[in-house]
Amino acid sequence: MDTDPNPYPLPPEPLPMDRPALMAALRARIGRLERAGAAAALARAQAGVVELSEAIDAALPGGGLARAGLHEVLAADPGAAAGFAAVVLGRAGGTVMWIGPEPDAWPPGLARFGLSPAELVLVRAPRPADGLWAMEEALRCAAVAGALLCLPDLDLTAARRLQLAAEAGGGIGLLLRPDTAETGPSAALTRWRVGALPGAGGSAHSLSDPRWELELLRCRGGKPRRWDATWRTTLDRLETDPEPQASPARRRRA
Repeated sequence: MDTDPNPYPLPPEPLPMDRPALMAALRARIGRLERAGAAAALARAQAGVVELSEAIDAALPGGGLARAGLHEVLAADPGAAAGFAAVVLGRAGGTVMWIGPEPDAWPPGLARFGLSPAELVLVRAPRPADGLWAMEEALRCAAVAGALLCLPDLDLTAARRLQLAAEAGGGIGLLLRPDTAETGPSAALTRWRVGALPGAGGSAHSLSDPRWELELLRCRGGKPRRWDATWRTTLDRLETDPEPQASPARRRRA
């Protein structure tokens, strides 16, 4: 019986790489990505604002929370502030980035506020410098609809850089910071304080819709206001109580 003289033949030599064709394909792919990003940025720029609710939008210049800009969210209650930020990012209309030293955002939980896990990218940035770099790069990228940075403090120069990056990329930027007695000046277009309110309704076996106290502390071209708001989970809608109130003077903490 004949036997194969070489039962373990070597694999054939790989075909030589056509480098010019490969480079042409890569350039074409990058071009498609750039065109898609530019189209997305143009669509966001034409939209102009992220709408929140009829009452809140009426108090904001342009009729909503301006895109291509930086906004601060002071967390009087961390859970409420994260929920409000998720509502804003969920309405940004595309890929969003959540940046922090240890980003503790839970995608299934944020989906309750309209932020799809498929559009969320979590970025771990242990050092403040890493977080600022990632935030600036994200805001400059036309393919990113919005970015959030968790940072306890931010100097005015860094905030201005982030505002310029948002203007260049067209996405919306959020700074999520703790609510402290001294927050200092800011280059952000708006500054909010978000706290929690007792829920209405519900039972021992079901969660009521989240209720928040939203204070617009600072707004370029607008006035401070305060709203008691409810996030209607099943409707993906933010509703406010009938009468907005003037924002109270900031209480000093011991």
